[in-house]
Amino acid sequence: MIKSLRARLTVWYLAFFSLLLLLFSVVLHHLVERALERRLDESLTVEANTASALLADEFHEMNGDAAVAASEVLADLRLSGTTVAFLDGPRVLGASTTMASRELLDFVRGAAGAPGIVRQPEAHAAVVGQRLGGREYVTIAVEPLDEIAADLALLRRVMMLTLPLAIALAGIGGYWLTRRNLAPLASMAAQAHRITHSSLETRLDAGPAAAEELSTLSASFNELLARLAQSFENMRRFVGDASHELRTPISIIRGEADVALAQERGAAEYKQALALVLDESRRISRLLDDLLNLARADAGRVKLRAEEFYLNELLAECCRSAQPAAGARGVTLACAPEGDLAFRGDEELLRRMVMNLIDNAIRYTPAGGRVTASLASRGADVAIRITDTGAGIAPDVIPHLFERFYRGDKARSRQDGGFGLGLAIVKWIAESHHGAVEVASAPGAGSAFTVTLPR
Repeated sequence: MIKSLRARLTVWYLAFFSLLLLLFSVVLHHLVERALERRLDESLTVEANTASALLADEFHEMNGDAAVAASEVLADLRLSGTTVAFLDGPRVLGASTTMASRELLDFVRGAAGAPGIVRQPEAHAAVVGQRLGGREYVTIAVEPLDEIAADLALLRRVMMLTLPLAIALAGIGGYWLTRRNLAPLASMAAQAHRITHSSLETRLDAGPAAAEELSTLSASFNELLARLAQSFENMRRFVGDASHELRTPISIIRGEADVALAQERGAAEYKQALALVLDESRRISRLLDDLLNLARADAGRVKLRAEEFYLNELLAECCRSAQPAAGARGVTLACAPEGDLAFRGDEELLRRMVMNLIDNAIRYTPAGGRVTASLASRGADVAIRITDTGAGIAPDVIPHLFERFYRGDKARSRQDGGFGLGLAIVKWIAESHHGAVEVASAPGAGSAFTVTLPR
């Protein structure tokens, strides 16, 4: 089996071209044969009609002597390769001198009863009947197919000589064209071979002379490289951010343990150290849970446990759960769910999504501010909207809000208890329910997060 694309294309091109030439040769041979025979038949018809008209003239001049009239006509005719004969029933009145073969005489007698053009494998004849002096006479112009056979044989010899040459030239030309048109593909392959994980910014160049399909392939591969480069960058940033987030609580735990074990301390001091260790351990546990959930989501291994429930009840429960945190920060939390709104989805995931949004709004709203959680039906969709009266978000920060570990300003600090994963989880949960999350904010005007879910 041929594995080279260049060789395959050349072979297929050569096979197709050879078949095309063969069909062309067969059709051309047939057309030439038909044209030669048609021209012969026309010539024989003219000669037979001319001889018949001359016989009628001579017949009247010879006072009805058909044999003498036929002899006079044959003497006046100048024929080259064509035999003209006059028949009176089965009797041959006369024939031109070129008809010396008995086979031709038999052909003339056999064709006498069929007016028009008579075609036989060895000869063609034109038969014309006429009535003179009360009797039926037949004029026949007949010519063997020797000349046509010779012409066709010459045509076949020319084809047999030119077809192999044409096929060879087609093969050479096809290989050259294939190689020339696939040269950008070989160049792209060499460029792709040199690309490694450290040079993903490199892009393939098909060249200005490349075919449209190769340019499209190059553009598609470049888009793939861009996505890979972005994925590698996200992975590097993710690993770095995760390591940074884990380093701080682990350092606190180690430091507190080192201090506690450095010398004998009272029960209260040990209890205080263990409480700090417990808090940091919980932070690490929450971070690892979030990372595990996002990793499962990226791998497509999280399956939704869809069930029927009421979104208005879920929103009210989330508000009740967040009231203590809001009160501790001096923030007013208002809940404005619509009437009973049935929904089918993963209740636990959606509860976590709403809690993340409410916690996020409370965390970044100063004391005396207000957070509102509302629910509304929009035709075939439902919208969960969380608004706050906080400091707002700068426009250049909004596009990055849903990136993992992203902190756009000082308000998004580790001291607030966040890891920068809450909004990333919100986006994942919304998209896993075929929905979307949007944010509208401006500095000094608060923020509004809206999750739209199809019912």
